[in-house]
Amino acid sequence: MIRGTVSTNGVPTIILSITGQNWRATIDTGFNGDLELPESLRNSLNDRYVGQVTSALAGGQTIEESVYLVDFPFDGRVIQAEATFVANHEILIGTHLLREYRLSINFVNQAVALEKVSTS
Repeated sequence: MIRGTVSTNGVPTIILSITGQNWRATIDTGFNGDLELPESLRNSLNDRYVGQVTSALAGGQTIEESVYLVDFPFDGRVIQAEATFVANHEILIGTHLLREYRLSINFVNQAVALEKVSTS
């Protein structure tokens, strides 16, 4: 199980260890992809170009982005996930990455829990 917190602004986050460094990752339930990652992580995750994708943003905008397959450390294992890279230092985790997990957000206690669910 992965545990995290809810910020005072109501943002659910978890901490991930990537390349020996702890990174705060926001769980973005409005993002139906896998990952948005900082450009600074690109070379350490064995990125492989997949193609272009059109993404719809909350304000009704659409953007074209390059998508990469990456080897991403998550929940004690390395998984293959699709990622886009951005210039800032934030990690966004989308709902597609969490498709095998139960997400619990307790805003009152400021707690987040991700639990892998067996589908068999």
